[in-house]
Amino acid sequence: MASVSKRIIFSFYTIYLAGFSLGVNLTPIMIKKILTLNDLRGRSLAVDANNTLYQFLALIRMPNGMPLQDRSGNITSQLAGLMFRSTRLIHDYRVSLVFVFDGVPPQLKNKEIAKRQSQRAKATREWEEALRSGDFATAFSKAVMTSRLTKSIIDDSKQLLRLLGIPFVEAPSEAEAQTAYMALKGEVWAANSMDYDSLLFGAPRLVRYLTISGREFLPSKGIARPLKPELIDLKKLLIQYQITREQLIDVSLLIGTDFNEGAKGIGPKTALNLIKQYGKLENLPNETRSKMVGQNVEEVRKIFLEPKVTESYSLGYGTLQEEELIQFLCGQREFSKSRVQTVIERMKKFHVGKKQTELKKWLR
Repeated sequence: MASVSKRIIFSFYTIYLAGFSLGVNLTPIMIKKILTLNDLRGRSLAVDANNTLYQFLALIRMPNGMPLQDRSGNITSQLAGLMFRSTRLIHDYRVSLVFVFDGVPPQLKNKEIAKRQSQRAKATREWEEALRSGDFATAFSKAVMTSRLTKSIIDDSKQLLRLLGIPFVEAPSEAEAQTAYMALKGEVWAANSMDYDSLLFGAPRLVRYLTISGREFLPSKGIARPLKPELIDLKKLLIQYQITREQLIDVSLLIGTDFNEGAKGIGPKTALNLIKQYGKLENLPNETRSKMVGQNVEEVRKIFLEPKVTESYSLGYGTLQEEELIQFLCGQREFSKSRVQTVIERMKKFHVGKKQTELKKWLR
């Protein structure tokens, strides 16, 4: 793997794929505050792990669009992104991270999952066609939409976090629900995800674009643009629009979520105006309500308002397992030992600093 490192597309892009993004599209009505990483110094974040791994899988690739792999065919793109970005955030900016992995999705999400699988299959065909014709630019733009999280990819990611001593949580269902729950309890400062769903689940704060030097890649346009972290404060958002969280959920139901299709032809701004005017979905004019027939509105509301979460987790950092980490990354997944050593040194310094901070607090 080290021998091809110079040929790797290895800039830490954060990805938004038009028509292929996850979650509800609330972008046009979001009120955001642009941050620097220094603004997040000392903060704790519950990270939507699956969402983050998809980003790494999508854009840490070879020029022909192939993901990074070891000689046995194990995909390693997500490991590269996970260890280098996470340890920099932890060491350089003292951002405490806890990763939250998805559990079993609600049944209402099955249709959306099938839709994504179809999109990936189509993108894979287009990627292969572009490769055959030698059009590598198109091949790469299609390849970023072929990413698929397998059990082995997720298991490797958890193993890496475990060996680094970084905590992670197994959500019973949606990771965004679990991150919101942890933020609501005050155990973390904010949820971190590309999706807005965490807000619907009640997260008081959502941080998006948690990237060191990220760029947003738009495959349909073939361009990339710089990104900066952004903060969305749920309370300020609701006050600004004079709505409740329940009404924000109804706005989302009108647009369409991972659990329902929404009302065709209604975008975020129109949906917001309708809910502000009529109060809730049930009060909408018949013409609009008829577009929502059979969409299990009450069941979707319950997913957001009464989500499945767990209280069985620990936010404490574990011990850095240096020898096991080298064996896993270098011996099994063929990473360069010098690069892995850089990550180890970061975590060693972090653990030393953490112990000193704890000792000072104890001596006060």
